[in-house]
Amino acid sequence: MNALNHTSGFVDVNGIRLHYLDWGGTGPALIFLAGMGSSAYIFNKFAPRFTDKFRVLALTRRGHGDSDYPETGYDADTLVEDIRQFMDCLNIEMASLAGHSLAGVELTHFAATHPERVEKLIYLDALDDRRREQAIQAQNPLNSVVIKQVESAPPRTFEEYTASVKREVPEFAAIWSDLWDEELSHNVRVNEDGVYVDRMPAFVEAAIVENLIKGYAPKRVGARIPTLCFYGQRRRQLADAYTAEQKAAFERFIREVRDPFFNSILAEFQSRFPHAKIVVIPGGHHYCFIAQEQQVYDEMREFLLE
Repeated sequence: MNALNHTSGFVDVNGIRLHYLDWGGTGPALIFLAGMGSSAYIFNKFAPRFTDKFRVLALTRRGHGDSDYPETGYDADTLVEDIRQFMDCLNIEMASLAGHSLAGVELTHFAATHPERVEKLIYLDALDDRRREQAIQAQNPLNSVVIKQVESAPPRTFEEYTASVKREVPEFAAIWSDLWDEELSHNVRVNEDGVYVDRMPAFVEAAIVENLIKGYAPKRVGARIPTLCFYGQRRRQLADAYTAEQKAAFERFIREVRDPFFNSILAEFQSRFPHAKIVVIPGGHHYCFIAQEQQVYDEMREFLLE
C-alpha cells in the first residue's frame, strides 16, 4: 500500500471536528501525531511503510491543517482527550503512538493519563520538556544580526508561497519533495487580499507556545511502556548572507551552549524513562523520518515488532 491509497476522514470529538488519514493495514494500531504547524499529511510517505504489520493512521490536531480551529483547547489535557476520543470513534482500544516534535508532549501526557491505551511510544525528535529552551536560544549570537531580505511581492500563487518557504527555511529546502507540496497545501489559505498566508491563526500559535512549550512540565508516566526516542544532533543551515565571523560565533554557540543543553535534556528524559532506547542521529534533521527515513524506519520496525 502506498501514500495514494490513504483514506482522508473526519471525526467529531470533544466538541470539534478533527481530520485524520488512514492508510489501512492489518494488525495493531499505529497512530502518528504531527509536530507544531504540520498535519497528518507530513507522514504520507513514511507511515504507509508499516501497513504490512499494522493499521496505520495519523491525526491532525486542533488548530492545524484541515481540522477545526477553536479558540480554546490548546492545553495538554484537552489535546490528550482529543486523541482518546478519536481512538474511541474508530474503535481502537490500544495503539502505539509515534509523535514528532511538539507531539512529544502529547505522547508523555497521554501515556501518563491513559497508560492502558498505549502499546508503545516513539518520540521522533520530540523531547517533551522545552521550558528552558527559550533561555538557551536567547544566547544565540545571531539574534541581534539583521539580514537584509530581498524585497519580494506577497505570494499570490501557491508556487510563490512554497518558494518563499524554501528561501526562508533552508532546512526545509534541503529535503523538499512532492510530499512537502501536499503537506503545505493543507496549511495555507488565501486572505482577503488574495495573498497566500499560514492557515494557523496567531492565537493558536500563542496558546500552544504558552501551554506546551513555556508552561508544560512533563507528567509522570507510572507505567513501564516500551519507548523509543530519536534525537537528531542537527545543525542549522545558515544563509550565505552571514559573515565568516558570524558563522564562527554561531558554531561556538552550538558547540558550547546548545549541544550541552540538549544533551542534558536527553539525559533528563532518560532518567524519567530508564527503559527507553535512545537513538542519537549525528547530523540528523529535525524531520528525521524524512531526511533519515531508512534509519528511522529500520529502528522503528525492529522496535515495534519486538
